[in-house]
Amino acid sequence: MFRPTLLRSALTAAARASAPRQLQHATLPMKRAARFYSNKDAGLADVDPTKLVVTKHHAPGELLNEENLVFGRTFSDHMLAIEWNSTTGWGAPQVKPYQNLSLDPATCVFHYGFSCFEGMKAYRTSSGDLRLFRPKDNMERMNKSCQRIALPGFNPDAMAECIAKFVALEEKYVPKRRGYSLYLRPTMIGTQATLGVGPPGSALFFMIASPVGPYYPTGFKAVSLEATSKYVRAWPGGTGDKKLGGNYAPCIVPQLEAASRGYHQNLWLFGEEGYITEVGTMNLFTAWINEDGQKELITAPLDGTILEGITRDSILALAREFLTKEGYIISEKKYTIKQMSKAADEGRLLEVFGAGTAAVVSPVRKIAWDGGNTGVAREIEVPLPAGKEAGPIAERMWKWMEERQYGDVESEWSYPVKPAY
Repeated sequence: MFRPTLLRSALTAAARASAPRQLQHATLPMKRAARFYSNKDAGLADVDPTKLVVTKHHAPGELLNEENLVFGRTFSDHMLAIEWNSTTGWGAPQVKPYQNLSLDPATCVFHYGFSCFEGMKAYRTSSGDLRLFRPKDNMERMNKSCQRIALPGFNPDAMAECIAKFVALEEKYVPKRRGYSLYLRPTMIGTQATLGVGPPGSALFFMIASPVGPYYPTGFKAVSLEATSKYVRAWPGGTGDKKLGGNYAPCIVPQLEAASRGYHQNLWLFGEEGYITEVGTMNLFTAWINEDGQKELITAPLDGTILEGITRDSILALAREFLTKEGYIISEKKYTIKQMSKAADEGRLLEVFGAGTAAVVSPVRKIAWDGGNTGVAREIEVPLPAGKEAGPIAERMWKWMEERQYGDVESEWSYPVKPAY
């Protein structure tokens, strides 16, 4: 597919090119005063989906055979882009042909990491309608990420509506087969060209879309983890609870090291106590019989080090709706790798799984642990039913989530996408 090579950045390239070099960065000075995160409070324009401008691709492509889709390798014809500056606020939303970004080498995102993003999906129901899953929650979370790194906020409802309009225009890229979807990547970057450190005077929200197949095309495949205490993913007062680009790159080397020892992902631990936090880029759930003899589904609390996962929140809600009827208590509290190890030794560990947008649930088979400061290295075996790659809770969670994502079960989480005319 033909891809144009230029997207006008938030600082208009033509205007900057015609200005004397020494004046090019003077149009949007870095703001040194306290930051306004609310456009309404600052008197700036907010995102307005009624002003959406659509420029169609002159050579649109076609969806690949669904069997050949690889995550993040194929993209739709268009992208959504909305520019912001500190003088006027948000400009008109634009759907335009997918294209490269043109940014000055001094642009602040390159030097200081002004970048955050979301991951979400659009689904096609059995009747052919399109739906998003909890898009307003994704936009609420993105607002929190923006606020943490001095990027501009926006109205979550308005941004969700812009996203829905974009999906309607890219309707042909939402696969028809069950288990397939259109993955959406909303992103915001600071675009001011300056080497001064301060809140950006301009920013760009953009979203691209990639049709994807099922995470497990031939069924669940349980993974093995390496509990990691050498590296720390997040810490109190940091940014581990935000979806920032800078949170992800430092996790690659630990993952490669774990892979070199035969493990699929890291289980991130925190502190000398070995508190269990997340697995890879997902939240983690553990089902066990606790020391009081009660069945419990437990996950780490939102203490500032845990990403506020949309899938995590959905699983907790489903667990409280269904698993409590089976005698489970549902807990958000700190627990340690030592407690998990003890539960496994005593036959109380029932199952472990990760949870996130891409896989929904990812069952765990075993966990390597170095034993902590005074312990002995060992592998924690996670029970799996004979001949299966997932435990009964993970299997049902995947089913309950899919039913709501594809509209089999009506839910307030489902966001209908109106057809584009």
